[in-house]
Amino acid sequence: MTPKSYRRGYPVAVLIGIEQDHAAIWQVFSQVAKQQETLPLSGGRNDSKAAYSFYESIVNALRPTLKEGVRSVIIASQTKTSYAQEFINHLKAHHAWLLQGANKAVFSTITGSASTPQQVAALTKTAAFKELISETTAQETENLLEILEKRLNAPDNLVLFSLQEAENFILNTQAEGKPKPEYLMLTDEYLARSRQKYRVQRLMQVAANNGVKTRVITAESTAGKRVTQLGGIVCLAKPE
Repeated sequence: MTPKSYRRGYPVAVLIGIEQDHAAIWQVFSQVAKQQETLPLSGGRNDSKAAYSFYESIVNALRPTLKEGVRSVIIASQTKTSYAQEFINHLKAHHAWLLQGANKAVFSTITGSASTPQQVAALTKTAAFKELISETTAQETENLLEILEKRLNAPDNLVLFSLQEAENFILNTQAEGKPKPEYLMLTDEYLARSRQKYRVQRLMQVAANNGVKTRVITAESTAGKRVTQLGGIVCLAKPE
């Protein structure tokens, strides 16, 4: 990782602040939240076509981050509004793939505003937000654990258990027809205690740049404990 990316930490979740006339998308890292973009609502909320286009623009904004492997999404909206639930209803109606299956995302809602840096800074410091992040990412890592266990029990799927093996697999181009890397999982404890932190950070950056889903998992979670048993870092290949 570059010095800048190291200071912000590793990706944790996506925060969506939905207001009456716009939505603000934020990338939540372990050290800071960074704004991705602001999406306007072109039309009134009672205009079904305008609302549909608005929610689709949010989904499209989420796609790149979801492809990177971050599948914890927090939706913030002000009290006495139904903005967050309306978006979730849109997902249920038009994007069921986001809510079910092994690769589903986990969506949670919180009351508050997340439209400006000041609002996000205040929101992310609250005990309610920290608890929600913990709960949401725990659900997400349960999905990762399910994927991991399936791969471990499938003899034809490649699972690598060391930094050296993961580097060889991810940093080198695999021949046509050979398995390709799909997931890189490591615990936050492994990352913090590694004596070769630069190598780990470089691998994470290259993996993310190459479309490998990269997730740092809390060591105390169920999935984190399993990854710790396997050495703290695991790389999974795409099934053929």
